Amino acid sequence: MSIRLLDNSLQVTIYYDECDCDYEDNICISIVEDCPEEEKIFRHDETNIYLTAEQAIQLIQALTNATSDSKLPQHGD
Repeated sequence: MSIRLLDNSLQVTIYYDECDCDYEDNICISIVEDCPEEEKIFRHDETNIYLTAEQAIQLIQALTNATSDSKLPQHGD
């Protein structure tokens, strides 16, 4: 699944990396930046962060909690 952020200049893709199936941290968050060098958040055009399943669940919970705490209107409001 890919999500585009920051006026589409940042692409975040999350996937199970079959090549790393022998490792616990086989869930990849790939971040690709398509913007001028001075606007980049990371040092490289692509950054990969690998998580374990437990860490991925913690990330989901943190995002869910932040969404619940958000003061922005929810879909359908």
